[in-house]
Parts: sequence; C-alpha cells; structure tokens
Amino acid sequence: MSLRFADLGSRARGAAGPPDFALVGLLRIPEVQNSPWISLFRRVLFAIGLLCAASIVVYLGRDGYRDGADDSVTLLDAFYYATVSLSTTGYGDITPVTPSARLVNIFVITPLRVLFLIVLVGTTLAVLTERSRQALKIQRWRRTVRNHTVVVGYGTKGRTAIDAMLGDGVQPADIVVVDMDAVSLEAASTAGLVTVHGSATQSDVLRLAGVQNASSVIVATNRDDTAVLVTLTARELTKKAKIVASIRESENTHLLRQSGADSVVVSSETTGRLLGIATTTPSVVEMMEDLLTPEHGFAVAERDVEPGEVGGSPRHLSDIVLGVVRAGELVRVGEPEVDALESGDKLLYIRRAR
Repeated sequence: MSLRFADLGSRARGAAGPPDFALVGLLRIPEVQNSPWISLFRRVLFAIGLLCAASIVVYLGRDGYRDGADDSVTLLDAFYYATVSLSTTGYGDITPVTPSARLVNIFVITPLRVLFLIVLVGTTLAVLTERSRQALKIQRWRRTVRNHTVVVGYGTKGRTAIDAMLGDGVQPADIVVVDMDAVSLEAASTAGLVTVHGSATQSDVLRLAGVQNASSVIVATNRDDTAVLVTLTARELTKKAKIVASIRESENTHLLRQSGADSVVVSSETTGRLLGIATTTPSVVEMMEDLLTPEHGFAVAERDVEPGEVGGSPRHLSDIVLGVVRAGELVRVGEPEVDALESGDKLLYIRRAR
C-alpha cells in the first residue's frame, strides 16, 4: 500500500497531487454506520412497496388489460402481472390492450421496473456509490481542512493522547490519524476520526494528512528512530505547527529537539518516576493522574491574562497558578520575572474539570 501511494505521489509531485478517487482506501473520512440488516430490511420494504404500487395501478386500470385465460383481471392477476413485469420475466399472458393502459405502462410501470431493478442490484450500486461518496468527501475535506491535529500512531500512546484532546473539547473531525496498521485505523475510524493509511516517514503521506495546514503534530510511534524521522519529515513540511513527540529513552531527546520537536515526552522515565513515587506517596500519583485526566476532578489548563490582572502577581489570583507562559517560554510561579503579569501572558493553572 505504501508503494502504491509512493507511485501516486511521485507522478503528482509538483502538481496538485493524486486525484481524489485514487485516495479512496488510503484516506478515509468517517461517517455514520448503519446495520447491514437494517439496510437490507429497508430495501426489502422498498421493493414490496414498489410491487404494491404497481399492482394497484394495474388493478385500477384493469379494464385496459386482457388475460389470456379469461376476460377478467382480478386483484391477484394485478399482483401477478406487476411481479412478472417488474422482474422483467414477462410471460405475456396478461397484456395491456387499450391506449390508456399502455400509457400507464410507459409512464408508471416502466419507471417502477427501473426502481425495482435498482433495489435488486443495490449491493453493487452501494459499493460504487460508497466509493464515489468517499471521493467527494475526500475532495471537500482536503479543500477545507485547516488547524487540525495530526496524530502519528494509534497505539496506546496515540489513543490516550486523542482521548485527552477529546476530553478538552477537541472535535473528532479535527483529528487525523496516520498509521500502517489497518486494524488500528478501523478502530480510529469507528471513533469518528479521519484516518490515513501509510508510513508517516514519507512526506507524501503527511501531505495527504494535511500536515502543511495543521496546527499541531503528535508523534506517538513505538520506536525512537521512527519518531526522529517522522519529526524531521513533518518539520520539513510545516514551520508553524507545534510538534510533540514521545520517545522511550531520554538520551534521544536532543535528537528530537534538533529534528524540530517543540516538546519531547520521555515515556519510560516518566513512568519510572511515577512508579517510584507510588511506593512511598501513592496519593501523589493519584493526584497526578487526576490532573492529567480532563473528564473529572481537576485538570491543568491554560488561559490568557485578563486586563484586570495585568500588573498583579499570579500568586494573588483566585486560581491556583503553576506558571506563566511569556513569549513562548514557561516561567514557574515564584520567579522574580513573573511577579508582575503583562498583557499577552498566559497562565498555566489548575481548574475543576467539566
């Protein structure tokens, strides 16, 4: 699949990119899924409705029809004629003989026959229309997607990061998942996320995910070397997006920084610290988990300094302020340079979760 995408990207590099219909299966826009049994039941009901409608039309105009067995056309005969006509069997034992009956066949029975056949071959049509619908959705999405978040890797770290963003109010449509595993992408699509199948180490795949227009990129791969390469590729495509990367070993932090990562999270050392703290003060670990879980309890949040707070000390505010972000740099409360808040500062504080 990645080779297929690379071929598409190489042919289109420097142009507008591969056509939207060629991206169906690589880029997937989520949609509401209905039960196949419900869909089948609706089609059967629709087919029965068409059959009944045709039968009523024939029965109401029964004087214009002739039965080869006898002269009268009963309601059963009308249903029989409608059945063999809509299914295109057409034995010819009941035929329209008057001009009015033939006009009804032309303008009523024939359109109903066409609709009936569409229902019979609905499975094939559904596959075709699904690809067309996905191509249209991909075209619309690529044209309008802006300021979204690209998550590379839908493993434990990627899913947890997305859960945290959703808990903070981010819409699922504003998150794009890039992964090589089809099962993981299916789970992400079921959760309402846009998915891209491919290796994020390839610039074509990241372009398809809209990295050039993204506001942030989360690199949650399982290998540190892959994280470095993904970060390098993403930073080459975008200068404005904030890149957050997760690695296992702290000795690789400088490589991520040099590759363009704005923030680096060392998963193994962070977990190790929490494990060590839990042996002596487990309540501290419980509080840390509470602060990192936005759905309940307390949460760490960021907000702008209000005009009435300018010039004051962050320690005198009603909120519990942990730090001040000034000119993109975090300064912890207690440092002399943030004793007086300035316009444009941001406060890192503890709020009660929604």
